[in-house]
Amino acid sequence: MKKLIYLLMVVPFCSIAGEADIVNVIIRHSFDDVYNFDVTVKHEDEGWDHFVNGWEVLSPDGKVLAVRVLRHPHANEQPFTRSMPVQIPQDISEVIVRAHDSVHEYGGREMTVKLPLPKPENETINAD
Repeated sequence: MKKLIYLLMVVPFCSIAGEADIVNVIIRHSFDDVYNFDVTVKHEDEGWDHFVNGWEVLSPDGKVLAVRVLRHPHANEQPFTRSMPVQIPQDISEVIVRAHDSVHEYGGREMTVKLPLPKPENETINAD
């Protein structure tokens, strides 16, 4: 009985928001080795004590290539999308995108995404 009373007292104060999930990633080649990332994250933000506070782009071997810091909760805007340009080494053809929250850190749904092929350089046509 004491355990039940304890659980009834403690459970309401436990965090009900789970881990942050990546639900969509759109990548556009910008120029040279720079790509624009539009990343959509879903998380049941609970306010300043538990919210998504960033997402990252990683190489296939786990090296962090870029971090997008999120400085406030998005409790009334779920899921939400934020953008960031990222410089990607030319020898990388796919990346991993993962989100981070202020309680669980990492652990939600990640996405592995292939990079689009770079745009061909514009050809100069001489008018004779």
